[in-house]
Amino acid sequence: MNNPTKKILLAEDSPQDAEMTLEALADYHLSNNVVLVGDGEEALDYLFARGKYAGRTDGNPLLVLLDLKMPKVDGLEVLRIIKSDPNLRTLPVVMLTASREEQDVVRSYQLGVNAYVVKPVGFQKFVEAVKQVGAFWTIHNEPPPGA
Repeated sequence: MNNPTKKILLAEDSPQDAEMTLEALADYHLSNNVVLVGDGEEALDYLFARGKYAGRTDGNPLLVLLDLKMPKVDGLEVLRIIKSDPNLRTLPVVMLTASREEQDVVRSYQLGVNAYVVKPVGFQKFVEAVKQVGAFWTIHNEPPPGA
């Protein structure tokens, strides 16, 4: 069920990849519902409503799109923290990364990632992949009750 009041949290340190992701989501009219953070620490601040996000009242995002290799706190650590927190563990997390390393894929699934998507090379392929991810998780997927 599509819930337009829910946000997508995009944790991406590459301005170019963030811009392409936002463009792709705009095709589904989702780009204005995206909270963009540039590193894992800021992603955690948003999720736990601390720092500059203290006092936010918009609840958990509908989806987290998480880059693997980020400054301060990497994507695997953010994923570990999300999946170990009772209030966040059912939150869908999609690793959207350039890494094809088997150890990254395996570790992500061990930590509970919902999907692992390797960023395709080339603008059009990248945009199409993000559109498909966005459509599935925000339009077609039924989140758990209360999410």
